[in-house]
Amino acid sequence: MSRNPKDEPYLITIEVVNTRCKVSRTLIGLGIKQFKIIDIRAFPAGLTSHLVKIPTKQLDKIPRGSVKIQSSDESKKETSGWFDSEGCDVCNTILSQGIFLISGRSIKDDTLVYSFITRNFEAFKSIISKLEDTGLKPRVLEAARYKARMKILTEKQERLLWLAFKMGFFDYPRKINTTELSHRLGMEASTFSEITRRGMRRLLEHHFET
Repeated sequence: MSRNPKDEPYLITIEVVNTRCKVSRTLIGLGIKQFKIIDIRAFPAGLTSHLVKIPTKQLDKIPRGSVKIQSSDESKKETSGWFDSEGCDVCNTILSQGIFLISGRSIKDDTLVYSFITRNFEAFKSIISKLEDTGLKPRVLEAARYKARMKILTEKQERLLWLAFKMGFFDYPRKINTTELSHRLGMEASTFSEITRRGMRRLLEHHFET
């Protein structure tokens, strides 16, 4: 049975002038204009934690104690750290919709480009509508639907590996672990591991046999 294309996951990229993002305004105020938000997590008491990548050489501009360093990549000259603040409308909307943020990068002043994955087309429309309701004016730069190829993998293996790849499961260091990713996908961690392992085996067999 063929699936409705609108039921497939979407990779979305939008541009937003977000003057309400306290993390971006803080960094810009400190003279750090090149940064990327790669994860956001909600905590009790209304706090939102943002995992941000900045140039390592600009780390000394940040007041001591205001960032929790997670990792530093000397080869790329980047440092990742967690910043806590009240969530802005964009972050709160992403969190409330269960959408997976890939990145939110600064391009100029208060303008950020956000890339994220939605479960389907309706979730994409919902987040745009909610952002517009808050007075923001998101500009959609890309809305790329997952398209099955199924030349080597099964439909389930291909969709799951596509999502894992886009969500940073294969990044180093990993942006998301097995437990977190399987939870977001609504499946048991053991099921996720089995499907991805079988899929990777198929890909490796095809690669080394051709």
